[in-house]
Amino acid sequence: MAKLGKRTRAAREAFVGKDNLSVEDAVKLIKASASAKFDETLEIAMNLGVDPRHADQMVRGVVQLPNGTGKTVRVAVFARGGKADEAKAAGADIVGAEDLMETIQGGKIEFDRCIATPDMMPLVGRLGKILGPRNLMPNPKVGTVTMDVAAAVTAAKGGEVQFKVEKAGVIHAGIGKVSFDEAKLAENVRAFVEAVSKAKPTGAKGTYMKKVSLSSTMGPGVSLDLSSATSN
Repeated sequence: MAKLGKRTRAAREAFVGKDNLSVEDAVKLIKASASAKFDETLEIAMNLGVDPRHADQMVRGVVQLPNGTGKTVRVAVFARGGKADEAKAAGADIVGAEDLMETIQGGKIEFDRCIATPDMMPLVGRLGKILGPRNLMPNPKVGTVTMDVAAAVTAAKGGEVQFKVEKAGVIHAGIGKVSFDEAKLAENVRAFVEAVSKAKPTGAKGTYMKKVSLSSTMGPGVSLDLSSATSN
């Protein structure tokens, strides 16, 4: 087993015996322990009491974080004519139709979010096997299939985060940069947890929200006191 560096050991030692912290205390601990040479992301992991293999227990949605993610999001839009112009004016990085489809089919995917007008979905549907596994397929449930492409582009670039439960019942997301001040990170945490709480599916039984943990990109995780994460 590889030896841990001094910074990594120190970070892990700082977390020993610390669980079920308030959002503020967890954020403070993570900020103090983050020691990478880049601006680490604050990451959240939520263990939910659902089995997404059942359609009535699928959890997915979108949340506009009050303080953004700190990440530059590249947006591709499938649109024609006036809607294509609207997307470009709103700041979309890539706009197209058949040409964009061919680019993606050729293996060139240079975007983090994909938006489409409804009339473009027959075309986009051909890319399901490529975009689906990357969680890039436009979906009306999260506002990425829409006629209001300008608003969708603005939201994507302004701190909107999509979430979808994984097979094990876990949701992961990046919800800010460790360089953000503590209050802004705490606001983002609560906004994300609230959005997932509101997305509780009809088929969920028993305890819905089992555990919520925070970590930095390179650091250890710490669990949150659920009452702190869900209270204002």
